[in-house]
Amino acid sequence: MNVETRPWDTSEHLDTPEAIAAYLEAVLEERDPSLFTHALGQVARARGMSQIAADAGLSREALYRALSRDGDPRLSTLSAVMKALGVRLTVEPAG
Repeated sequence: MNVETRPWDTSEHLDTPEAIAAYLEAVLEERDPSLFTHALGQVARARGMSQIAADAGLSREALYRALSRDGDPRLSTLSAVMKALGVRLTVEPAG
């Protein structure tokens, strides 16, 4: 019997604010900035890249570049994107 599979698309499962927050929180625990940037891209794609870009004051192309695996966005860009997504970073003591 053949089993049909398809590639996993994270953005298909980011359909609630709670799911988005849980996903980004889990990614932050990995302490990998490029992984976090990629995760923000997944969330932005799930929410509509054009709308998130507009809400963040960026062009769609600039947003794609900033949130790509090779992107290295500035904190101001990350902050604008996170605000457009309706999430925020918080800081707490380590340990």
